[in-house]
Amino acid sequence: MSSDRETAPKTEPTDATDTADTAGPRPRRLTYAAALAGLEGLVLVVGGIWMLVAGATGHEGDRQTGVTGGITVLVLALLPLLAARGLLLRRGWSRGPAVITQIMALPVAYNLLRSDGLAIPAGIVLAVVAVTSLVLLVNPETTRALDIKGPGRAGETGQR
Repeated sequence: MSSDRETAPKTEPTDATDTADTAGPRPRRLTYAAALAGLEGLVLVVGGIWMLVAGATGHEGDRQTGVTGGITVLVLALLPLLAARGLLLRRGWSRGPAVITQIMALPVAYNLLRSDGLAIPAGIVLAVVAVTSLVLLVNPETTRALDIKGPGRAGETGQR
């Protein structure tokens, strides 16, 4: 070992926020995408609880369907909620679940738009939220903030 070479001590981040803070402030687009994903997750939680309660207090034949549906919707709510948390913490893995959530929301919005009454405005809102979220999630600024490399760019660092 040579004495003329100095080695800097390796420091590990002590907290998940340490790694996010070093990359600068979170872009607004990323914050908006996280907020929309979180909002979708909260709406699914409310809908799941409503289905669960309605199923548990409903008729005998509807009870099993309502409870099963409510539990399913509550479990599905975890996907956008985890994605929203990951986006806020600037985790690269979180964009995948967020995009999947929006892609799953589009057929639901389409079916709501083809129905009657109050479901049509809900379908419009869901479609607008899903498309807006997708645009925010694939934005180059968001991709850079999440440190997502494209195909064939895994070895690149932030140089341009």
